[in-house]
Amino acid sequence: MRSPRRSFLPVLALAAVLLAGSAAPVAARPPASAVLAPLPHDFLWGVAASGFQSEGHAPESNWTRYVAADPKLDRYGDSIDFFTRYRSDIALAAGLGVRVYRLGIEWARVQPRPGEWDEAGLGFYDEVIRAITDAGMRPMITLDHWVYPGWAADRGGWRDPGMVDNWLTSARRVVDRYAAADPLWVTFNEPAFYLVNEIRHGALTPADLPTVRDRIVAAHNAIYDHIHAAQPGAMVTSNMAYIPAADDAVNGSILDGITGRLDYVGIDYYYGLSPDALFVPDFDRLWNIPLQPEGIYYALDHYARRFPGLPLYVVENGMPTENGLPRADGYGRADALRDTVYWLQRAVADGLPLLGYNYWSLTDNYEWGSYTPRFGLYTVDVRTDPTLTRRPTEAVAAYTDITARGGVAADYLPTRPPVACSLVDAPAGCTDPVRLPR
Repeated sequence: MRSPRRSFLPVLALAAVLLAGSAAPVAARPPASAVLAPLPHDFLWGVAASGFQSEGHAPESNWTRYVAADPKLDRYGDSIDFFTRYRSDIALAAGLGVRVYRLGIEWARVQPRPGEWDEAGLGFYDEVIRAITDAGMRPMITLDHWVYPGWAADRGGWRDPGMVDNWLTSARRVVDRYAAADPLWVTFNEPAFYLVNEIRHGALTPADLPTVRDRIVAAHNAIYDHIHAAQPGAMVTSNMAYIPAADDAVNGSILDGITGRLDYVGIDYYYGLSPDALFVPDFDRLWNIPLQPEGIYYALDHYARRFPGLPLYVVENGMPTENGLPRADGYGRADALRDTVYWLQRAVADGLPLLGYNYWSLTDNYEWGSYTPRFGLYTVDVRTDPTLTRRPTEAVAAYTDITARGGVAADYLPTRPPVACSLVDAPAGCTDPVRLPR
């Protein structure tokens, strides 16, 4: 997930630096059917998490330093302690009926010093991946979720000309070790916002962006080739944080650089935008950002046009609340999930090649500086509950029902109707908006 504590201004600065991509014209949308078909039997329902955000017991990294240096950020502690509770958390995921469990491999845990591999750290991930496969799920492995070792930070992080080679040394070792588990792969989590966060914490300047962007593109392309050598038939992506009304400007040049080395398109979708709900996202208060569940349809349609023939996968989607309290807009987690899944089914019915969907996240975790935003199907109160008990939200039952039936019921209609003009994929969301059955 993205950082809640960044200003939107760096995003605009990034958009000015990164060159926008282009998309094909939009065809007229099919009329909505009154009967909603379930998703295919082989559809990949999943849950998502990241290493640093959930594991605790963190080795020294750029992010442990960012937290230590900024007194405004919540102290990390041991997060939700996935490191010692992974078996029970994986069992919770299996109980939902999902088929995919997304995790991250922390470079700082497996290579704490240059040229030195920590077999205990690698052994931890051996056990996590074994627990996932033993539970009948497929791992989705993220190689880089914004965290790198302290020693790499000492050398300048992504400003270091040797960073790509160092990153690839670690990533190849991870790929070689886990390719036999037949994972889905994510190389870099939300690379554009990786850069934004590095600027926010002083590791990069705006002038560094083109060079560092090109290094991340080069690292993705090199590890893509290595993954395919180690795992024939592998599925590899780099997931993009979808930006309503500005996705090509923010993500376009990164996507242009990796277009030839994507096996599926990973999409993270969280919030919408419309003329009657214009706002500047306040990522210090994620729970106040307006949600637009039908926007996920527009985001999928946008990428289906940009990458014709490639399958799509919603790598992250979820709903934030403030410390688990009800949202001011009255939207509940279960209703938001069901409404979103309705639009996934509509997208597939309209011919969009959707491969899977991950809910972010299985449990609450450390949201890049704060424990206030809660995204979990299971809530965990890190601040006041020393037992770190996983407590199910109403969305646990909703998601379990969804995975069992292949979506929402055939006659389901969203609790929130689509807006008349959505800017998520402008202008198509206004000139030819999605509609509910008449």
